[in-house]
Amino acid sequence: MRSTFCCHLNLSPVMIMKGFSAPISSYVSPRAQAVTEPPARIGFLGLGIMGSPMAHNLLKAGVDLTVWNRTKSKCDPLISLGAKYKPSPEEVAASCDVTFAMLADPQSAVDVACGKHGAANGMGPGKGYVDVSTVDGDTSKLINGHMKSTGALFLEAPVSGSKKPAEDGQLIFLTAGDKNLYEAVGSLLDIMGKVHISSPLFK
Repeated sequence: MRSTFCCHLNLSPVMIMKGFSAPISSYVSPRAQAVTEPPARIGFLGLGIMGSPMAHNLLKAGVDLTVWNRTKSKCDPLISLGAKYKPSPEEVAASCDVTFAMLADPQSAVDVACGKHGAANGMGPGKGYVDVSTVDGDTSKLINGHMKSTGALFLEAPVSGSKKPAEDGQLIFLTAGDKNLYEAVGSLLDIMGKVHISSPLFK
């Protein structure tokens, strides 16, 4: 279910969730290309308390899923259910159309996205990166800049919810960034959550 609740109440995302950043679409690279079709190959980085059930719901829905986690053993239950595995965020991003990331804290989010063998190294035109971690605005802008420099699209979509809503596919996503990417991944957000609230800060 999609909502324009945020726009109707004239609220900025910062007023709804701490850390939801300013208009990241203002950092668009001229090389960025739209994700014009529903993504066929999905990556998921970070299989902790929240990420594991979110990825599991995508897999149950029949999504072609490739996963990564710092501790590889956390990938094993999903691999046994049919998920693919890559040994680095870079390789996940390179093999997928859209990559989701659910990391525990801002530093982890930056390391996984922008560090050595980070996801940005595997991104390029026609690809998308969706960060569903809850991070501060500066962190989101930093990751956005790295992704846009490759020609890829970026969407920040921090979640409101805990482990049980994640297991039940009842999370709420607060989204801002590239509108084309948002529209492309809408059906995937629907699998993991009950509503995604779009910001007026879309490109």
